[in-house]
Amino acid sequence: MKFFYPEQYQTKCIQRFLHFREKILNLLPFSSRVEHIGASSIPGAISKGDLDIFVGVEPSVIENAIIMLQSLGFEEKLDTLRTSELCMLESPFENVAIQVVANGSKFEFFLTFRDLLSSSPQLVEEYNNLKMSCVGLTHSEYREKKSAFVERVLAQA
Repeated sequence: MKFFYPEQYQTKCIQRFLHFREKILNLLPFSSRVEHIGASSIPGAISKGDLDIFVGVEPSVIENAIIMLQSLGFEEKLDTLRTSELCMLESPFENVAIQVVANGSKFEFFLTFRDLLSSSPQLVEEYNNLKMSCVGLTHSEYREKKSAFVERVLAQA
């Protein structure tokens, strides 16, 4: 697992987010929230260099939103949690993932986590240290350590 320092990737991710945000907002005919999430949205955070996008929609239109977002070339990620309130899409061509979330669901924790870290340099430092300790681990080992950190941060909120 390779990680990048903020100055190596964040500007590019922000530009890519703005590009995709416009495409998504133009595509979805119903009210939706499109927000930058993940490490690339957190000032000072180390990252794998990928871009994560939160798309919040009303629960009644989530399946339609997924279909429409797939028209942009995104595919449903099959080896992850999928519920009636959450669907992860990923691009086979770019290092971009979209979390399609039902508004008001428990999966809005993506935003909560981002906001908690963005307001705490101490948490960002802990997050960065965790990531650097994962160099050389498998992707699943990394996800396990990262998930434990996310759960701990959210539980303390």
